[in-house]
Amino acid sequence: MVIPSVALVQTVGAPLSAMAALAAAPVTVVPESTQQAVGYPSLFLLVLIGALVPVVPTGALVSSAAVVAFHRAAPFSLALVFVTASLAAFLGDLALYWLGRRGMKSKNGSRWLEAIRARAPEDRLEQAQTKLADHGVAVLVLSRLMPAGRLPVMLACLIARWPVRRFVRGNLPACLAWAVTYQLIGILGGSLFQEPWEGVVAAIALTVLISAVPGVWRRLRGAAR
Repeated sequence: MVIPSVALVQTVGAPLSAMAALAAAPVTVVPESTQQAVGYPSLFLLVLIGALVPVVPTGALVSSAAVVAFHRAAPFSLALVFVTASLAAFLGDLALYWLGRRGMKSKNGSRWLEAIRARAPEDRLEQAQTKLADHGVAVLVLSRLMPAGRLPVMLACLIARWPVRRFVRGNLPACLAWAVTYQLIGILGGSLFQEPWEGVVAAIALTVLISAVPGVWRRLRGAAR
């Protein structure tokens, strides 16, 4: 005969034992190597697309990737973000400039050249041409650090008939400086918060603010005039 209290303990103990076994079971975590195998190619592809089709906020992508890399224990994570982002930006710019040169040589132009022209207002293009004539390659280096400054300067280079080799000489340090700048923004965001998602939000907000300030300033100056 089973004593009622013992039966009750057995009845309650069964599900508790099952729950304890479930809690003790190993949790499936995506390996670090798998995360890197997916993350870095995705970053490369998105930055490359953003250089060709400038609607993707590539600066925010690099800053977000830097936040995640900052919180990782894996060595060289930040270095891999820098290499991936700068290489993708360089190849994307080079491909877009080459496509633009083809459009300049064609009688009918090209949709790539028209896309560059559409994002290079006349006033910005005139400023870029003047500065390019005065300072040369240095303007191209700085153009990637200025919000909405890359395409007007690229179009000015196309109009000036710069060869690809000369464009590469200025665009390579421009992409390196761009990757460093937005990576530092991500490191700053990652160092201020313990949780990676908080740092990502802060980095994105900062990059959006930096991108918006020049446009707001131009509108205020135009309204004042």
